[in-house]
Amino acid sequence: MNAGLIRRCGAWAAGAIVALSAVSAQASWPNDKIIRLVVPFAAGGSTDLIARKLADGLGKQLGANVIVENRPGAGGTVGTDYVARQPADGYTILMGSVSTHGSAPCIYPKLPYDAARDFTPLAVVATIPNVIVINKDVPARNLQEFVQLLKQDPEKYTYASNGPGTSNHLASALFTSTAGVKMTHVPYRGSGPALIDLLGGQVNMMMDVVMTSYPYIKEGKIRALAVTSSQRSKLLPDVPTVAESGYPGFEAIVWFGMLAPPHLPTDIRDRLSKAIVDVQNGPSLKPYLEEQGAEVSSIANDAFASLIKNETAKWCKVVKQANIRLD
Repeated sequence: MNAGLIRRCGAWAAGAIVALSAVSAQASWPNDKIIRLVVPFAAGGSTDLIARKLADGLGKQLGANVIVENRPGAGGTVGTDYVARQPADGYTILMGSVSTHGSAPCIYPKLPYDAARDFTPLAVVATIPNVIVINKDVPARNLQEFVQLLKQDPEKYTYASNGPGTSNHLASALFTSTAGVKMTHVPYRGSGPALIDLLGGQVNMMMDVVMTSYPYIKEGKIRALAVTSSQRSKLLPDVPTVAESGYPGFEAIVWFGMLAPPHLPTDIRDRLSKAIVDVQNGPSLKPYLEEQGAEVSSIANDAFASLIKNETAKWCKVVKQANIRLD
């Protein structure tokens, strides 16, 4: 056997060993190693609460220790960028959202990651509508009456958001553009302080996820005018959608989804996706989500990738029209 052939055979054998090792590692995943579920927001928020419920279920499904790791900062982009740079081995996954993968690419001119290219989409965990709520002293009983007030006195009314460029800021901008009205934006550091000022009358309106506004709506402390999903909320069956209230096609939902670093091996991706779906429909997470006004999603893998592209296009259009930009 000549030397060239021996070298080729040796290279082939070495490559085969590497390939077999990779296959073996994937087959043994998770192999008693800790899986980190990164939440790019502070502990205690809606993303964090859903992630912790999911982590518990995933641990049982996979026979692994799944821990939640909070890495907040810059509207969720710090923790999201961190996950994008981790090894694609299935041991680091992200609880992303419409903020990190829908609006962030539109509002941050120097975003360090590409929302479509730098991740492996696994599954959308849940969707939840915003609800347009107003201070109880605002003299409007429905969305049509509120729009009339805004048109009569465009300088008078204000709306709160969780901060510049957040999902409810952009949803509010989409609403004012769609309805042809103007309001003054008052940004806060999260939904908690924004809701406090809405209750106190310092601001007139807010778009907030159903789960945090629901207790105040139920107690009559704020008034719900419309939900932003295409269907009515099960928690608020008597509250019409924005589309029903005269603006067909309007939709601005919040979604939470699981993603991994790019180039995750297909078999690990499929195992993770299946485990997420099993937990979603299990006896713990699904009832919890429904109690919060959220809906379990069936969007996974390639369909999730398409959702990210569509959401980015939608919110970039809103950002451009409203001239919203963050450094």
